[in-house]
Amino acid sequence: MEIKRRLAVLGSTGSIGTQALDVAARHAERFEVVALTAHGNREKLFEQVRAFRPAFAALTDGRFTMADVPEDLRFCRWSFGRAALLEAAALSEAQDVLVAVVGMAGLESVLAALAQKKRVLLANKEALVAGGQLVTDAAARAGEHTLLPVDSEHSAVFQCLQGAGSNPMETLYLTCSGGPFRTLGKAEIDRATREQALRHPTWTMGQKITVDCATLFNKALEVIEARYLFHVEPSQIQVLIHPQSVVHSAVGFADGAVLAQLGTPDMRLPILYAMAYPDRLPTGGPKLDFFTLKELTFERPDPVRFPSLRLAYECLAAGGAACCMLNAANEEAVGAFLRDHGPSPVTVGRIYAVVEETLQRVGNLPAGTLGQVLEADRRAREVARALLT
Repeated sequence: MEIKRRLAVLGSTGSIGTQALDVAARHAERFEVVALTAHGNREKLFEQVRAFRPAFAALTDGRFTMADVPEDLRFCRWSFGRAALLEAAALSEAQDVLVAVVGMAGLESVLAALAQKKRVLLANKEALVAGGQLVTDAAARAGEHTLLPVDSEHSAVFQCLQGAGSNPMETLYLTCSGGPFRTLGKAEIDRATREQALRHPTWTMGQKITVDCATLFNKALEVIEARYLFHVEPSQIQVLIHPQSVVHSAVGFADGAVLAQLGTPDMRLPILYAMAYPDRLPTGGPKLDFFTLKELTFERPDPVRFPSLRLAYECLAAGGAACCMLNAANEEAVGAFLRDHGPSPVTVGRIYAVVEETLQRVGNLPAGTLGQVLEADRRAREVARALLT
């Protein structure tokens, strides 16, 4: 009989969190959910607590207190505010911690979980983008396979490497759909609006990540993540636009062979692979049917139309806190882009401009400690906000 893995889900009401709970319920004999956290979506969290009856639950939005928790849900320990996230990450009852929160809070949560030698299932980009070396060093201290990717592209690479034995990779291919602006010219992209950016052709995700997919900042951040997660040089990472979203990523080797991971565009596959690693379990979703595939096409991304990729490689070359600041400036610019309903709204072109100008104005900063990373993040956000006003 399999021993259940005890799982903490940080960000349980978001897209990744809800899908993780879906597959956990499907395989209740394999997983026990011991902690759930949400930021402000309390009604959804209350539903999840009723369904999974965890030992611990938290609302990280500082507005909430125990008075907001219904009487029937007070059977578990509740915590509130930002510190509750770190409490959940280090929870003694949890073996695995799925970090699906958005923002820099994810970095601190990952470090807290790894410090307790827990297995981290990583669905937060900021952890590796902003604190790549800190996280990989912490994972090395925690032990082998304590940091497992949940992003579909990094999961695909990880799955390919499981079949590679001791053979080192030569090239890492990260695929992306190209988003809603794939065929547009630079001028059209630069003046694109929020409504256009949110029309993703393949995936259904939260607004921030959907905008990042449109600008290819999502892929830029994934290039940075891949550099640290797989310990490769930036020159070994190549981005491929693949509109069909069937090949989720691939790895090339010295003899010219390429191993690729294919599947339907269903995030439950990489989520469940990380949760059940090294086992494979049914997701309940549709399986790939080769006979219905009409074509698989690949394009080279245009760094002029999508400068986000150029900026990512430049930040990796610069070192220090450059990648952290790129992420912070982009997050501020996208936030303004999503909020702005005025007569002169922030456009996609403005997102690119704000990120690049923030990097130029702040200059490089050190990133050797968590404090230095958080300070670089703060400085970049301060400058980006000023540029956006």
